[in-house]
Amino acid sequence: MSRSRMAVGLAVFLLILGIGGSRNSAQQSPVRTGSRRADGLAAWQQVHSVLIHPRCINCHTAVDYPQQGDGRRRHFANVVRGPDGNGVPGLQCATCHQESNANSTGVPGSHNWHLAPLSMAWQDRNDRPLSSSAICRAITDRRKNHDMDGPALLKHNAEDKLVGWAWEPGRDIHDMPRTLPPLSRTEFAEATRHWVEAGMPCPEM
Repeated sequence: MSRSRMAVGLAVFLLILGIGGSRNSAQQSPVRTGSRRADGLAAWQQVHSVLIHPRCINCHTAVDYPQQGDGRRRHFANVVRGPDGNGVPGLQCATCHQESNANSTGVPGSHNWHLAPLSMAWQDRNDRPLSSSAICRAITDRRKNHDMDGPALLKHNAEDKLVGWAWEPGRDIHDMPRTLPPLSRTEFAEATRHWVEAGMPCPEM
């Protein structure tokens, strides 16, 4: 056999192998995609468990007031949202909520204390948490979340000081330590990272 024929034969053989490899990749792709989504949804479930904890959801209301305590009761003294989530003149959040917890009085505090915007409400107007799917859709909608993409959401969950208060909530008016979310902040950030890397999938219902 001439060298030219051998070269053509080798090229055809390699082409066949390439086609076969592509077919195998195409056949495996749906499996990998499904596994990636499943991993992402599992990570989201962890993220969601923190978001609906009172330390977080008490400020993500759909009404005109924040909530307090594990029982998520209405904030005392008729505190209301105000036009920008910082309270109303004469009764703004920062009037009582300083840069750190005041354990002597039971008043929690952190930098820029305020209510989450209504676009980020994680409960309905009857104070019932929204479904996991609805919360996920709100968080991933850049028209509602201050235009945050996946990396920005990860940075927010991992580094934002007010978010971090949930793991350093101090003591209440009865001098009892406030309960913490079900994950540590490191675990929360790691779950968020896995969810973001999986494409931020949301449950269907």
